[in-house]
Amino acid sequence: MSSTSCNRAVPARGAAPLWALVDCNNFYASCERLFRPDLAGKPVVVLSNNDGCIVARSPEAKALGIPMGAPEYQWRAFLQQHGVAVFSSNYALYGDMSGRIMRILEQHCPQVEQYSIDEAFVRLDGALSAQAAEVVRQLRERIVRWTGICVSVGVARTRTLAKLANHIGKKRADGLAFLGSGAADFALAGDDAHLLFHTDDVLSWLPVAEVWGIGRRQARTLWAAGITTAAALRDADDLWLRRVLTVTGWRTALELRGLPCIAVENAPLPRHTLVSSRSFARPVTELAALREAVACFTARAAERLRRAGLVAGGLAVHIRTSRHAGEGTPCHAADVSLPLPAATADTLPLLRAAQAGLERLFRPGHAYAKAGVMLYGLEKADRRQGSLFRATSPEEDRRREALMQTLDAINGKFGRESIIFGAQGLGEADWHMRQAHRSPRLTTRWNELPRVRC
Repeated sequence: MSSTSCNRAVPARGAAPLWALVDCNNFYASCERLFRPDLAGKPVVVLSNNDGCIVARSPEAKALGIPMGAPEYQWRAFLQQHGVAVFSSNYALYGDMSGRIMRILEQHCPQVEQYSIDEAFVRLDGALSAQAAEVVRQLRERIVRWTGICVSVGVARTRTLAKLANHIGKKRADGLAFLGSGAADFALAGDDAHLLFHTDDVLSWLPVAEVWGIGRRQARTLWAAGITTAAALRDADDLWLRRVLTVTGWRTALELRGLPCIAVENAPLPRHTLVSSRSFARPVTELAALREAVACFTARAAERLRRAGLVAGGLAVHIRTSRHAGEGTPCHAADVSLPLPAATADTLPLLRAAQAGLERLFRPGHAYAKAGVMLYGLEKADRRQGSLFRATSPEEDRRREALMQTLDAINGKFGRESIIFGAQGLGEADWHMRQAHRSPRLTTRWNELPRVRC
């Protein structure tokens, strides 16, 4: 191709849509450091529910060789010996900081898809695409300035490639990386040229198991076929991919080729189930306490359901005793599924169904260690299947929807569970999650704000 034709192609390619993955660095540990300047440069770890395992580590903790998922009790002496700051999971703080970061992204980019609590895909179109390097650099600086959280940003033609670019960006001081075939793909020039990493080079050494969307079972299948790198997956035969990995695996290969085909409608596909479940801090033997726990899990699941714009066609309840109970201790594990008369996101009918299911499962004389609910048959609220046998009128449905919106708005403004259903119980209970090392919920609770004396 002549240099003239290349020059003509640059503007069109530079203006094409791009995907940027914005990922918070060591998110939980970073949140804990926000209001603790004394922890700068010191190792920090965050524990899972009931202070069980290590689920987040600062770079200093990683340098000490502390593994992800390690049981805290096995490393307790090591943590104390090396002066590691240990925190219980503070979900109120993490959720609030995540919301602030997402709002910053939404203020500056028209299309943001939150992927997890600390990750979001951002689509860059038009002028945003033509000035991608400056846009993502400003986004990163603004997030750090406004929230104190450092993020890494990977940019590419597809979400899958952007995910790989982000892994590279995490290892760089500037936190940025572009993955493509040439600088012209992103209008990179001059001082920004060093941000580019060639797709062929990266895919040739990247293990196929590390490609976003490739699970363990698929990886084993690919290894057996001699496909060990991301480049080999990209170059595999389309018919073979569709037959062996189904359409999902084939789409991943297309994304590695730079062809966007995941969530083409620019909206995440509705999930099939939504689970709210937790182990108890102490065994629960009374039905009343178990009712409160299941009610709390149900209310939280309903809130998440409404936030996602979904309704559920059924609810399942499960309870179980400890898997590690001593010999002679009675064991029991059971679940029940309850189809709903009409798909809903209203907390009240979901609570009624959950309580009815629990009544069928509970057995006196057992010490239950875990319970939870699963909402299934999920569909978009604005596309729900109607029913000729609804017990409520359309007017009553509208009033209930307005009530749930008001409930969510109040809890969103004044803090989680500012208003709750009576079935959830009041105050602390023995079954509540163990959080011996939880930091104050400084951004969501007035009574936990720091006090300064002059």
